[in-house]
Order: sequence, then structure tokens, then C-alpha cells
Amino acid sequence: MRIIYDFHSLESADQGASVAIGNFDGIHKGHQSVIDVAKHQAVERNIPAGVVTFEPHPRQFFRPKDLDFRLMNHHSKVNRLQQLGVDILYELTFDSNLAMMSSMQFVSKVLHQGLGIKVAVVGNDFQYGKNRTGTVTELTTIGKSLGIDVIVAPMLESFDLNYSSTSVRQAISAGKPEEAFKLLGYWPRLEGKVIHGEKRGRKLGYPTANIDLAGLLPPRQGIYSVLIDILSGPYTGQTKGVASIGVRPTFGEKPLNLEVFIFDFDGDIYDEYISVALIAFQRPEICFADTDKLVAQMKFDADVAAKNLATIILT
Repeated sequence: MRIIYDFHSLESADQGASVAIGNFDGIHKGHQSVIDVAKHQAVERNIPAGVVTFEPHPRQFFRPKDLDFRLMNHHSKVNRLQQLGVDILYELTFDSNLAMMSSMQFVSKVLHQGLGIKVAVVGNDFQYGKNRTGTVTELTTIGKSLGIDVIVAPMLESFDLNYSSTSVRQAISAGKPEEAFKLLGYWPRLEGKVIHGEKRGRKLGYPTANIDLAGLLPPRQGIYSVLIDILSGPYTGQTKGVASIGVRPTFGEKPLNLEVFIFDFDGDIYDEYISVALIAFQRPEICFADTDKLVAQMKFDADVAAKNLATIILT
């Protein structure tokens, strides 16, 4: 998958795609249905299948003091779109210039002149342009005048599920990865580079791989059964483990992070990228009176995770 960060002076090979347009935070089943329509149009017309999205998320741009809310960072979004078979990701920088564009300017300058798209696929609630004044009806009219076919993807409906990023956030915040799975079609994941921690886990017999969660929606704090993909380096592959998400109150509260104990593994994966799938919430975070009690609980947690993961297939 090629990644394009700008809409100016593109090569012809990076233009002329059928694209799905949106923020696609989480890439839940509703998002996937929009992307599927764009892919189908691409196959029918023998053109690339693309996704147009924005970085940072517009909500971050307009409300920078908001608490962390994102379900995906750049790395996670790229991985998921690659798995969905997208040819080109147009990850456009959302800055003041883009924010001030009228709906007409966005379609004309960005989609038509810049990206040269042939098909635009959107959801029926899509809004765009300055103050989000652009509507699907307007997009269809402007697109027709510029030679862009606009398709409104049908809503993915379920009698008991609301396919939205908000619903996914609620499930993850509540510590219910199985509910998030129903909405996403895959286990909710936290991805990033393994960073150096205090190495306290190694001294206790449970070395962990740490990931900084800054900017991401914090899942419910506690212990999780997890599946791990090591995405780079000599140990690339899939494995299982147990993870702690929290502030480590036994040792004095620290910044929120993710610590993963990988079963039967002692390799060095510092600065490598890993993807951690949350499978089951086991218990809340606890402050222990001493390290002996903590170690005993860690052994118990690892045993519970191993049982939870015995029949789980990576998704």
C-alpha cells in the first residue's frame, strides 16, 4: 500500500482512484462496508482502491484540550488498511489551510485537481468543508460537474449493534473487548514501538514489553489476556501473553502505559513495533502491600490468561 501525505503535484500513478472518504477511527464494520464499496468500484473500473483520511484527526485540531479519544494511531491504521487490501492511503495533513476550505474548494482543489479521483464513496452522514457545511447532496452535485462519481454507501445495520466509533470507545472504556470485537470484526488492538521502562518486571521474573499510550483512548485499567504480533525485527511473528494497562500503584502512580508479558519469550524487542490484541479483561488494577503478593498475583494472572487464550485464533 502506498501512503500519500499531500495532495499537491502527485504522480499520475497516484491519481485516478476510487476512494472511501472519512476519518475511519477504529475502522469498524461500518467503515469497512464503505471501503468495500470503493474497492468494488475500483475492480469494476480497473483503477486503484484508495482511502482518504486526515492526520491529525479533525477533532484533535479543533479541540486540542480534549482527553485522549483516538482508537488508532497512524501505525495501527496503516496495518488495518493494508489487511483490507487498500492500494493507496491518502493521509492528508489536517491544518488551518484545509480547515478553512469551503466545501466547493475541498472537492475542486483536493479531490479533483490534487488527487484526481474518479469515484468518491462516503457514508450518508458525511460532512466536509469549513464548519462542516458540505452535505452528501452537495458533494454529488459538485462531483458530477467535475467528473467524479459520488456513491453513498448503504448503512450497515443490526438490530442490536450500533456500528460507530463512539460505540467502540464505550466498549473499550468499559473493559469489554468482546463487545468491541462484534463492532470491529477483529480484536481491539494497541500498537506502537516498544520503549524502555523501569525494567522492574524483569527483576520480578516477568519481563515486559512497554508501549506508550499517549494520544489513544485509555482502555479500562487492569489485566488483560492478549495476543501479540511482533511486527518488526528478528522475532517477527504471533504469540500470546498477559498485559497490564495502568499506572502501577504498587510503586507509586506512574504515567499510564501498557506492559505486556509474552509467554515463553526472552528476546530483545526494544524499538520494534508490536500489536497487542485485547482478548479478555481479567481484573482491575490493584495496589499490593508488597512485591511477594504482587508476584504471586502475576503468576495467577498469567495462568488465567493462558487458559483464556487456549482456543483463541488470532483475528
